[in-house]
Amino acid sequence: MGTPVEPTPAPPPGPLTGYTVGVTAARRRDELVALLTRRGARVVEAPALRILPLEDDIALRRATERCLAAPLDYVVATTGVGWRGWMSAADGWGRGAELAAACRNAVVLTRGPKATGAVRASGLDEAWSPRSEATDELLTWLLARPLAGLRIAVQEHGLPLTAFGAALRERGAEVVPVPVYRWAPPVDPAPVRRLVEQTVRREVHALVFTSAPAITAFLGTAMSDGVRERVLEAMSGDVLPVCVGPVCARPLLDAGLPAVWPERGRLGALVRTLTETLPTRGRREVRIAGRTLVLQGSALLVDGENHWLSPKSAALLRALAEKPGWVLSRAELLRRVWPDSDADEHAVEAAVARLRSSLGPHGDMVATVPKRGYRLATT
Repeated sequence: MGTPVEPTPAPPPGPLTGYTVGVTAARRRDELVALLTRRGARVVEAPALRILPLEDDIALRRATERCLAAPLDYVVATTGVGWRGWMSAADGWGRGAELAAACRNAVVLTRGPKATGAVRASGLDEAWSPRSEATDELLTWLLARPLAGLRIAVQEHGLPLTAFGAALRERGAEVVPVPVYRWAPPVDPAPVRRLVEQTVRREVHALVFTSAPAITAFLGTAMSDGVRERVLEAMSGDVLPVCVGPVCARPLLDAGLPAVWPERGRLGALVRTLTETLPTRGRREVRIAGRTLVLQGSALLVDGENHWLSPKSAALLRALAEKPGWVLSRAELLRRVWPDSDADEHAVEAAVARLRSSLGPHGDMVATVPKRGYRLATT
């Protein structure tokens, strides 16, 4: 792996000041990055996948022609953007009216409010939509009905719904998969590989995901680089995974990882959830010489200023702030801040010097106790 790329310059103070957030999204990435930076976060952008364009998509066109070849009995809409993309592509081929008529004569099922909204916007009505927004619940609903000889179109998004289609075929249905917005690896895999490395090093505090395929691709990159277990360890503790919804979170849950998500699957709600959750993890306030110091992520907030620190400097200051005034030896700091490194005590001395430099006029709060170590000065 290469040397991690520095994140964007320090943004103005906000509720996420001090936190570095990895973003793996391809679609609407600029909007998500803007929401995070406005709240003070530094963002590392690393698209884990890219979306193949619909123009001249032979597979989608063939699936559409197959849908129009005979009446459909059921149509399953899984995503709003996928449904709109399908209808738009059909219009471009001059088959939009026929496709809308075919769907109108079928029973339309939608997975969640986004898909429901897109279906209604196209002039159609859904017959049923699960509250859970889960594909499994859609499948259960269908399997409770006689399906032999029926034709079912399943609008996919990103990845094939292989098990979903297989279960319907076992009941005798003819399934027409409709692949919309298929995923492909990023043109440049270097950013996501660097984000994997930064996750292992705990140089990011959170990872936000807007699709299950992006999670699968991110973990797949970690596996190909031989660090999957180390990534899982980081994401189970120091690095917070935040997803747009429970369907997105499925690969994390299947891997035994914790994840948080908002009640509503929207980017704004995703960022609010991150903003509410992240500062509760490790934020520390210290009162020193009449001043309140706030350690938040990799930043020290003091006297209305925010001082962004390197991950090592932040870890060093956090260790000293656990018990202000107490002396920590170089060996103890080495154990806490460099647990998996062969660094020696000279690394501690160099790190303390860098920390003092980063703190500027507040650098004297890190005091040297001759022959003993360092402490956070309380006076």
